[in-house]
Amino acid sequence: MWQKLYNNILAKTLIVILPLTLQACTTVNPATGKRDFTPFMSPSKELSIGKQQHPAILQQNGGTYNDPKVTRYINDLGQRLVANSELSDYPFTFTVLDTPLVNAFALPGGYVYVTRGILAMVNSESALASVVGHEIGHVTARHSAKRYNNQMFAGLGTVLAGVVTGDSALSESLGQGAQVYLMSYSRNQEYESDTLGIRYSSRAGYDPYAAADMLSSLDAEHKLQLLLANRAGEPEQSDFFSTHPNTQDRVARAQSEAAKTNIPADSRDRNQDIYFSILDGMRYGDDPKQGVINGREFIHPTMMLKFTAPENYVLQNSSTAVVARGTGAAEGSMVIFSGASMEGTGLKEYAEATWKAYEIENAIEGIQNIKVNNMDAVTGYATITLKEKTYIARIVAINHSGNNAYHFMMLTPQEKYQSLSDGLQRMSYSFDKISQSEADQIKGREIQIVTVQNGDTIDSIARYMAFENYKVERFVALNGLKQGQRLQAGQKLKLIVMEK
Repeated sequence: MWQKLYNNILAKTLIVILPLTLQACTTVNPATGKRDFTPFMSPSKELSIGKQQHPAILQQNGGTYNDPKVTRYINDLGQRLVANSELSDYPFTFTVLDTPLVNAFALPGGYVYVTRGILAMVNSESALASVVGHEIGHVTARHSAKRYNNQMFAGLGTVLAGVVTGDSALSESLGQGAQVYLMSYSRNQEYESDTLGIRYSSRAGYDPYAAADMLSSLDAEHKLQLLLANRAGEPEQSDFFSTHPNTQDRVARAQSEAAKTNIPADSRDRNQDIYFSILDGMRYGDDPKQGVINGREFIHPTMMLKFTAPENYVLQNSSTAVVARGTGAAEGSMVIFSGASMEGTGLKEYAEATWKAYEIENAIEGIQNIKVNNMDAVTGYATITLKEKTYIARIVAINHSGNNAYHFMMLTPQEKYQSLSDGLQRMSYSFDKISQSEADQIKGREIQIVTVQNGDTIDSIARYMAFENYKVERFVALNGLKQGQRLQAGQKLKLIVMEK
């Protein structure tokens, strides 16, 4: 009884004391002019979080792009923008991530990241300044701290209930709240960062109207990726727009904010020549060291292997796995390709351990020993239920060489399994070793800056794009052009070519 009475008193005391304590945590943010109410995350904690998470971000995104010219340029531009922000003395860190994904984001504590994928889409220094300025704006506006604060308050009722009941909800709720800074921002916070990015870029001497053009270019790239994935017209979010909501009025808002600077349109040089000199020769798309995707074929010169995905599957590569996602008739299906050392175990044990690692509750059925291009292999399957839908899960594990094993983990809607199984089987049997001479011939792609000559058209230049299909569409999106647009002699454009 005494414990229950103590808990009730403690709970009431928390309810009374907490508001008095939180009042002291309210300050006016110089960037937004609004009061920041962030009692659960101090500026020093933001620095600590950013420093702690930075190595994980590098590991998950291909590490730092190893080109001193590019990294120095991004840092110089970022620090110039910071000098024109309300946190001019704040220790910002700018990093170029070695990934083809089109994205930019920031962590608490001034850690700002841009991928080489988004650098390839940018068409001027002013446009890049709007992107980096936007991410700086998330930091100066303390958006991560506010998200964290909201999450903590959302769990406050659970915390107090835990105190009253003696439950462990207090520690659990606090632990869950520690991850909230990794979530996406609200739409209003995105608008606010757009405004701050335009403010900082215009103060630093850049053309503020480039922000609206940049958003349009990113939207065009997103539509291109949907087209390449046979998903044209769908509202699915891209990597960039999954954390940066793309609304129809966002471009108009950016245009309006640029006009509020009272800087006349077209009065400032966007420094395209400077920016293009940095881009010229930069890697584009997959790093050959992590494998290369050519249409439906994946080939890895270091691991000495290759395979071909079925029709209606689109490949996406990362540092840890290759994902083939079904489109069109294969919509809803997925294949994950990855590998590891068998560490002295047998192939069957490797397959079972991999199956368990994917947290599939159903045991493997129908395990069979097979051969794939003279390599030992094991396959098995199970019928599983995910979100009230039935799927066929199948694994094919292959002993490539020595203790090196690779696997395909296939997830197919049950109603589509019969129509898709033949193509998935052909993919499994397409897995093969490659020779050293084949590996030596594998090259990546790079950006080449070209100058338009008299008589050049979009079609005449786009035919040199180092892709098998959609050359014009890729060229137009890459350069922020419109289909059929007339080119001007002397105009600088980006072309994707094979690495020399």
